[in-house]
Amino acid sequence: MFDPAAPLSDEFRAAVARAVSDFLAGQRQVLAGIGDGAAPLADLAEAFTGGGKRVRPAFCAWGWIAAAGYPDDPESLVRAAGSLDVLHVSALVHDDVMDASDTRRGQPAAHRQFAALHTARGLRGDAEAFGRGGAILLGDLLLVWSQEMFRGSGLPPEAIARAMPVMESVLTEVTTGQFLDILAQARPALDARTDPGQVMAQVRQVLEYKTARYTVVRPLQIGAALAGATPATQAALAGYGSAVGRAFQLRDDILGVFGDPALTGKPAGDDVREGKLTALLAHALRAAGESDARELAGLAGRSDLTDAEIGRARAIITGTGALAAVEQEISDATAEALAGLTSAPVTEPARVALANLALAAADRSA
Repeated sequence: MFDPAAPLSDEFRAAVARAVSDFLAGQRQVLAGIGDGAAPLADLAEAFTGGGKRVRPAFCAWGWIAAAGYPDDPESLVRAAGSLDVLHVSALVHDDVMDASDTRRGQPAAHRQFAALHTARGLRGDAEAFGRGGAILLGDLLLVWSQEMFRGSGLPPEAIARAMPVMESVLTEVTTGQFLDILAQARPALDARTDPGQVMAQVRQVLEYKTARYTVVRPLQIGAALAGATPATQAALAGYGSAVGRAFQLRDDILGVFGDPALTGKPAGDDVREGKLTALLAHALRAAGESDARELAGLAGRSDLTDAEIGRARAIITGTGALAAVEQEISDATAEALAGLTSAPVTEPARVALANLALAAADRSA
């Protein structure tokens, strides 16, 4: 299950899927005891946790191995790590409501499915409002369940107690990072030209708290804390994780504009339609000529963009050199992470695995 050469192996991902599925099967029974009307919550919880890359569980598991070597009780560690995927789906459900996204992981987003249920049953009131309300509550429930799964993983109580402060940090950071993100998105896009330094600082603050810490740093540190890591190991994992997290998000920024929807599970150019002020868009707006910058700013945030208009936005971004600049940032962040690993006080299997995870985070198509 824990292969340094393939730290996101099919076997590991299947083990996480089983752990999450088994936990949710128990929660389905809890909901059944409350009433039949709660069944859609269980159905969508299973639907949206059934896939995904399992990146956060992998970093958590290898955080343990970095500190203490291979676990004596791998199943309990996988259950603890798997709780981070339940937490992640909670965040995705909420994100999709805030972004008014239509799809997630190749299926209608949760709020769209709840709205469709309202319509199919001929219920009273507004279907879209019902959909948003249902999705918010599903996200809340998944957040609660993620903590229940973590505490009930089967690991010793003293291990859980060591890791809970880090878990509490990630809950605060990702929620605050999400707020900072919507605050950044509310800025006029052309601020990237008139106040580029402040805009880029804001973008990078969001990148650190919404993604780097949430996706890499804290999962690593949770796993390491469960294993009783030293402060030196925790500090080394934080430095590595911040660099890998930056590369991970910058790759997401590129995929949000240039990704293949068959692989990403999201419509082509979705970040342009949502008007996300990413590092990629900020670079492009700053470097573009006046006319192209105004055209790009006008395209960003329009939900009705045609494929041709998405193509035009891509052409402007590429022509400014923004795409190449972000690719270089990804390469630099990955190199920083790999360099830090060479002297980090971690086990040798973890050193190999974390190097491979860094490369996988930076070079992916979904």
